Amino acid sequence: MDSFVGALRDHQELAIFVTLALGFFIGRLRFGSFSLGTVVGTLLAGVLVGQLDIEVPAVVKNVFFDLFLFTTGYKVGPQFFRGLRKDALPQLAVTVVLCVSCLLSAFAAARLLVYDMGTAAGLLAGAFTESTVIGTAADAINRLDLPAAEKAALVNNIPVAYAVTYLIGTAFIVWFLPNVGPRLMRVNLKEEARKLQAQIAGGEEHEPGVQSAFQHFAVRAYRVTNERLVNRTVAEIEALPTDVRVFISRIRRAGEIIETTPDTIIQKEDVIAVMTHAEALARGTTIGPEVNDKALLDFPAEVLDVVITNKALVGTSLAELAQIEAAHGVFLRKIVRLGEPMPYTRQTRVDRGDVLNLIGAKPDVERAAKALGYADRPTVTTDMIFVGLGIFLGGLVGLLSVTIGGLPITLTASGGALIMGLVFGWLRALRPTFGRIPEPAMWVFDTVGLTVFIGVVGLGAGPSFVSGLQKSGPSLIFVGLLVATLPHVLAIVFGRYVLKMNPLILLGACSGAGTVTAALRALQEESQSKLPALGYTVPYALGNILLTAWGPVIVALMH
Repeated sequence: MDSFVGALRDHQELAIFVTLALGFFIGRLRFGSFSLGTVVGTLLAGVLVGQLDIEVPAVVKNVFFDLFLFTTGYKVGPQFFRGLRKDALPQLAVTVVLCVSCLLSAFAAARLLVYDMGTAAGLLAGAFTESTVIGTAADAINRLDLPAAEKAALVNNIPVAYAVTYLIGTAFIVWFLPNVGPRLMRVNLKEEARKLQAQIAGGEEHEPGVQSAFQHFAVRAYRVTNERLVNRTVAEIEALPTDVRVFISRIRRAGEIIETTPDTIIQKEDVIAVMTHAEALARGTTIGPEVNDKALLDFPAEVLDVVITNKALVGTSLAELAQIEAAHGVFLRKIVRLGEPMPYTRQTRVDRGDVLNLIGAKPDVERAAKALGYADRPTVTTDMIFVGLGIFLGGLVGLLSVTIGGLPITLTASGGALIMGLVFGWLRALRPTFGRIPEPAMWVFDTVGLTVFIGVVGLGAGPSFVSGLQKSGPSLIFVGLLVATLPHVLAIVFGRYVLKMNPLILLGACSGAGTVTAALRALQEESQSKLPALGYTVPYALGNILLTAWGPVIVALMH
């Protein structure tokens, strides 16, 4: 046993990896429908392994934390800057109210119960499930003119308060928003979902999620026997249906396959490859009998992610996009915004940085990609020049300090990495020819970056964790519940009765502003609709920034 402990103390990297393995295992354990998650699991694992008194150099956690924060900013950058537009002002206002009341309620509770600044920061981080506060607050404490032992004690108090209040902040808010939130507004979520769906799409949403006319395409071959279609151009025939998009991709005539143009004349007994929605084909056609012609239908189809960068198309509805010449022969499978698949209808408007997953014949998809923006093809290569330069510049910006009311306020190097991630993510959306971070790499930077940081925090706090929990644990449970709930109540009342926001959009905004993604899932399940996501993305982007910035702010206020 002594040899094992000695190995972990001499080779701290081994302690970090065993903490990650144990933390991910703990995080995946389920208690009914509830699980701790990898962040809390890794913190508890770090505390457990940290009982062996293992000291990990601070630079290790700083490197991984900066990677995590830069990636967070990179992901939300396009939506953050979109949020500055006029049509998102109500969501921005709700986010500011919620985040400011988060800070004030945590500060007031800490003052009232005479918590130290480390416990106050942990309370803020845990009650609002914003683990980045642990890093920014700890960095701010380490910059104070205090004895080293006192600073270490304050920093170690942060994860203690975080661990206690995180469970409250997550579990209770996930239950509170879909169950108590509607009662505060005196509405029924399912009924509101039906109303909003009817308003934006002109019909009811009969299935969970939003059903769109731009889904479920199919290609089939038909022999032309209907005299009404003979001697008409491809363009004329494609324009006949008024409720669906139909395209004639190829023609077999006298045994030969012909590639079509809009001016191609259809003749009797031609076999045409028709591409349209499967629902439309299921209703039957008036073209003629269906033909089993594998060779005619065996043309290359492509599925491609396209990032919207064309400024002329930003704000255009999907219905309008479908009418442009470049969209001929192309169907939309899904829209991803801020990493989240978005519900959409024909009236949904696209934003810069949206990722449209297109499908169709390869030439048609390639043409559409050039018109819409940038083809985001799968790759395993990360632009590390972009990442390294972004974190470096952000760190320099974060080191700048301003004095407000006699209190020195600084973003810290980590906070600067977050801000520069925002800027670089926005630049990537504008000019997506550089700065690519593939999804697998983003997962490593995001998830592994955060969990390594949290694990090292747990290792450092391990020896003092139990005593700290005994000292402040009981009161933190009650205070965490109160501090987590009050800002959401204020935001709901403000958004509903002052801003007159739609209840579904408002509750989605609250889940985003509080960065509680699990609450968004709960709202969607309760309302049986994907529509709450429409209020989630902009508040999530701004909420990440504000709550992270509150780390050094609450330290300055308590100091």
